[in-house]
Amino acid sequence: MKPTTIEPTTQLTSEIIAAAMEVHTRLGPGLFETTYEVCLLYELHKRGLKAERQIELPVIYDGVRIDAGYRIDILVEDEVILELKAVEMIKAVHEAQLISYLKLSGKRVGLLINFNVTRLKEGIVRRVN
Repeated sequence: MKPTTIEPTTQLTSEIIAAAMEVHTRLGPGLFETTYEVCLLYELHKRGLKAERQIELPVIYDGVRIDAGYRIDILVEDEVILELKAVEMIKAVHEAQLISYLKLSGKRVGLLINFNVTRLKEGIVRRVN
């Protein structure tokens, strides 16, 4: 029987989701996105993960690097983009934003996490580019 292996990114996203659930359990819905961002960053660091916030994301247009003001909310282990929201509901434009950030950054995996929900698992979208 072939041993089961879990893709490293899947393990990482599971750990990120667990950290986000911890933040949501402690804070609940209804706060500003920035509050969740700094608390999640703290929780990720507490778990021994390398995570940075507000990473500049330039657009390369016609071979020229253009700072268009885009920023990744949190980048974990230089692999997973986290786009955080505190909105009534996730809309298609939010998912499009995450997909665009994946393309611009060359990263493969992203999580869109909306903290303004009763149960956090209903506010998480995973995208692979």
